[in-house]
Amino acid sequence: MDKKEAKRRIDELRTEINGHNRRYYVENAPVISDFEYDMLMQELSSLEKKYPEFASADSPTVKVGSDLEPGNGGTGVKAGGAVRKEFAQRRHRYPMLSLGNTYDMGEVDAFFGRVREIEPVFTMSAELKFDGTAICLTYKKGELSMALTRGDGIEGDDVTDNVRRIRSIPVRLKHSDVPVPEEFEIRGEIYMPYEAFDRLNEEREIDGEQPFANPRNAASGSLKLLDPEEVGRRGLECTLYHLIGENLAFKTHIEALEAARSWGLPVSEHIRLCRAMEEVDGYIREWDVRRKFLPFATDGIVIKVNELDIQRRLGYTAKSPRWATAFKFKAERALTKLLSIDYQVGRTGAVTPVANLEPVQLSGTVVKRASLHNADQMEQLDIHIGDYVYVEKGGEIIPKITGVELAKRTSGILPPAFPEYCPSCGARLVRVEGEAKYFCPNSDGCPPQIKAGILHFISRKAMNINAGEATVEQLYDAGFIKDSADLYTLDAGRLLTLDGWKERSVEKFLASIGASRSVPFRRVLFAIGIRYVGETTAKAIAAHFKSMDAIVAATREELMDVDEVGETIADSIISYFSDIRHLEFLLKLKNAGLAMETFPDESGKVSDVLGGASIVVTGNFSIPREEMKKKIEAYGGKNASSVSGRTAYLLAGEKCGPEKMKKAEKLGIRVIGENDFYEMIGENKI
Repeated sequence: MDKKEAKRRIDELRTEINGHNRRYYVENAPVISDFEYDMLMQELSSLEKKYPEFASADSPTVKVGSDLEPGNGGTGVKAGGAVRKEFAQRRHRYPMLSLGNTYDMGEVDAFFGRVREIEPVFTMSAELKFDGTAICLTYKKGELSMALTRGDGIEGDDVTDNVRRIRSIPVRLKHSDVPVPEEFEIRGEIYMPYEAFDRLNEEREIDGEQPFANPRNAASGSLKLLDPEEVGRRGLECTLYHLIGENLAFKTHIEALEAARSWGLPVSEHIRLCRAMEEVDGYIREWDVRRKFLPFATDGIVIKVNELDIQRRLGYTAKSPRWATAFKFKAERALTKLLSIDYQVGRTGAVTPVANLEPVQLSGTVVKRASLHNADQMEQLDIHIGDYVYVEKGGEIIPKITGVELAKRTSGILPPAFPEYCPSCGARLVRVEGEAKYFCPNSDGCPPQIKAGILHFISRKAMNINAGEATVEQLYDAGFIKDSADLYTLDAGRLLTLDGWKERSVEKFLASIGASRSVPFRRVLFAIGIRYVGETTAKAIAAHFKSMDAIVAATREELMDVDEVGETIADSIISYFSDIRHLEFLLKLKNAGLAMETFPDESGKVSDVLGGASIVVTGNFSIPREEMKKKIEAYGGKNASSVSGRTAYLLAGEKCGPEKMKKAEKLGIRVIGENDFYEMIGENKI
């Protein structure tokens, strides 16, 4: 490779890696495995060392991957497709770097040798590498004062309100024999155990939302949710592994963590003191087996110099500490035979191919099925029925087919033909331009879609009716319900004729149906299951139009006046209400006593002084930004996420987004400050 080729390849790698960093840290939607990513980084690092004239301070080998949304002046990440929230950004007192890692034990030996050149006698801490999202907690006078994400290593998003809802993180520390420092930071990982992950994905599938690919993405997305109470319900956990502060009275890393444990902080019980490289090697071998039976995801082992004075002498590179490294486990994969492919129909009509496999042991469980995602993925894999395929667990939990062993392909086997017709109802499938999936358009006559729609209707975020998939299946198959509205016609006498139903279970079920009649209109709108209208969008539409009748009568242009509604959503709403069957369904719900309009006491409105003005909020204020947005709604304004021709004001605080300011200036939109806003609504600034 000559210099010209090396420069071209370096530029390619930097562009590709930066794209993967964004998908991993910001979008929580990685498209390659950790191993593939690390191989790209190793290739780039090797080329930069060989051709130092092409070094750059902006290279991903130097910069820490960032979870901050670039160019938005404090805009947070897309939380796994759920919400977008703007968080205040705050500077880390000490830079929050990342760890160097390797898949090669020889490089771990080399790390050990480099430390020994500086200090011949030292010990090491070996710890599990939790697969979650990094967090930095600050405690002052024994109380949690701030929680920041890693961000770009220099600044992070302030997620303190959300972190206070994570049960394993104490808001107030316990007293112990070791005095709690006046102020200190402790860093660690917020993660989602498998049980909580499975539960969350089940809920998302019922609600028609894209399931998270793995627990890490779920943890990262959940930490950036709009509603702190919802964060508390997600089942997040935390483990802490690095204590920092001024004049701390500890000589070793392990001593510091034991003190933290005595204060009630969550520290892993699996840390081990190692005095020789052989002990580290044994720890790695042991956990390469034991990790498969843990209730949470781990992706490697972290090895740290234990003595804090030696850590200080070793120091840091621009990106990583020189006193620590990580050995990463390769994703376990297995080779097995593809027996057949089923095609499953979801709530939205999306048809998903699922591979049936010869049972194979993988990461402590027997795998028999794996998703193939869509027709494009099947074509990309060039998969044939009867092929031997490689199966991995993405994030050690979801089985996925990653490749085909062509050397074992036999003659005469054929690629699968994606069905032209719905495997359940026989309707001809359609493919919407720009989407990867095929859909069954027969939403009101396709049994899997009807059942999934009822499950969505009764889900916790919608009508919150106390039932599950088995109950819906039983009621539908018995002919008791044909749609969600039929739930309100059920009575105890009919239910008691079904297998397994007793008086107590009937009473609880009917009570929850009765309670659902008091669910507010915004949740009823979400519950009916209009395609693309999620929880947040339903809330915005309900707040704008106030009633179902107004939404039904709205034109495409009027729908698009709602900030959350674009062309695709507007067209979907128009299409839904153009079907006479859906209007009859709404009439049944109305007759059952469900809310079809927003009542005044739902909105918390104080006055209409802002007269429906569309306001974009950017920057930091004297109160949390979400509180500022609530004030806008309380005084009759509308919150918008981006500056457009319909924006009335840009409300700008400290560290406001430069792009929003430029766009406001270009469009001639008035920029107001916090004091201006309080003057407009007639409130005194607190």
